[in-house]
Amino acid sequence: MPTIQNQELISFVEKMPAFPKSVQRVVQLTSDINASAKEIVRVIESDPVMTVKILKVINSAFYGLPQKITSIQRAVVHIGLNTIKNLALSVAAMGVLQPTNKADFDTQKFLLHSLTTASLCRMLAEKLKVKASECSDFFVAGLVHDFGKIVFAEFDPVNFKLALDKSAKENISLHEAEFEFMGINHAQVGKILAEKWELDPVLIDAIEHHHDTLNETMLSACIFTANQISKKLQFGFAGNPVIEETPDEIIPRFELTLDDLISSLGDLSPIKSEALSFINS
Repeated sequence: MPTIQNQELISFVEKMPAFPKSVQRVVQLTSDINASAKEIVRVIESDPVMTVKILKVINSAFYGLPQKITSIQRAVVHIGLNTIKNLALSVAAMGVLQPTNKADFDTQKFLLHSLTTASLCRMLAEKLKVKASECSDFFVAGLVHDFGKIVFAEFDPVNFKLALDKSAKENISLHEAEFEFMGINHAQVGKILAEKWELDPVLIDAIEHHHDTLNETMLSACIFTANQISKKLQFGFAGNPVIEETPDEIIPRFELTLDDLISSLGDLSPIKSEALSFINS
C-alpha cells in the first residue's frame, strides 16, 4: 500500500493557497461575541476583490432585491450580517479551487456539494436551537469539511483517482478507498489544511472527525447529517457515492430518520439555487 509520508503531506498543504488575511479576520470576528457588525463590514470592505464578488452575488436574480446594492453595509441591512459572513467565506473557498486537475475531480460539482452542505449544516444547527452567534461556525464547518480532497486532487492526483475509481466501482466510502491508496484520508488532511487557515480549534476537530461518529458532538452530528442530505438530494458531488446510515450516536440528536428529517426541513431547492447563483456569478 503506497502511503504519503507526513512531511510530504505537510509540504503538499503548504503549497495550498491561504485564506486572505481579511477572511481569516472575518473568521476570528465571527467567533468573538463582542465583535461589532461595523467591524466585520469594515474588514470585508477592505478587500476589494471580495467586496465585488459578494455584491455581484447579492445583486443576482436569486436574491431579487428591488434595487441595486452598492456597499456591504447596505447589503447587511437587506439580507443580514450572517449571510454576508457566509458569502465572504464562500468567496475565499472558491479561490482555493482550480478549474481542472489530473485526478479528473469535478471541482464545480464539489463546490456545489460544499456550499449546500454548509447551508444544510447551518439549518440543522438552527433546528437544534444552537445560538445564532454560533451558527456561522456550522456553516464554515460544512463548507470546508471535504477540502482535504482538493489537496489530494492537486498534489497526489494519481492515487486520488485510483481511490475515486475504486469508490465508484465498488460502492465503498471514498475515505476508506483513500486510506487504501494513500494511507491517510481527506478528513485527516482537511485538519492540517484547517490549521493552515487558522480556523477555530473546534472547527478543526470537527473537520478531522466528520467520519468518526464515536467522536460525536452537536457540530459533527450536523456535518455528518448535512453531508448525507446533500448526497441524497444530489446537490453536486464530492466523489463519495455512499449515503451512510445514520449512526446510533447521532439518531437521538434529531429523533428522525434521514428521510423524515429531510421532509421536516421543507423545500430545500432554494439552497441549491442559492449555491448555483453564487457559483455562476
